[in-house]
Amino acid sequence: MKQAKQSNEEFINPIDPDKIAVNPHLLPYAHTVGGAVIKPEDTGKLKGRALSAMNQQTDMQLSQIYEQMQLLAAQAQKIQVRKSISDYIYQTELRFEPLINHTYHLYRKADQKLMLSLIGPQSWGKSGATLTYLASVKLLADHTWEVLEQNPDFDFNG
Repeated sequence: MKQAKQSNEEFINPIDPDKIAVNPHLLPYAHTVGGAVIKPEDTGKLKGRALSAMNQQTDMQLSQIYEQMQLLAAQAQKIQVRKSISDYIYQTELRFEPLINHTYHLYRKADQKLMLSLIGPQSWGKSGATLTYLASVKLLADHTWEVLEQNPDFDFNG
């Protein structure tokens, strides 16, 4: 009989209904003492940090690529200079076959023709009086020429 009496009586919650959450899992904060602290993220701040980090990383990578491009451009320029010097030297009078990694000397004769020689400017003696020393060059493996020493009054482009 006591059970029937208990089931007929309505349960009255002693806690104030204004202080009870109907769906506590939807609250933006912890609803129990041991619950995890839930802080809403400031999405503007989060995006700002992410954009700042992204900009820093991409700027660093672009800077590295730019340095690599400058190095490649400098290498291409050196090859272009060697090519133009080689074109100039191959227009000279060659009475021998130049060997790779050997040093030769470029002269202008009295008749304004160019001449490539094995003999250096100090070794000519009186017979070299009619020659104007232009440059000392070395034949590279790709058959281009590298200028080792050049007369300051001479320009390969002029």
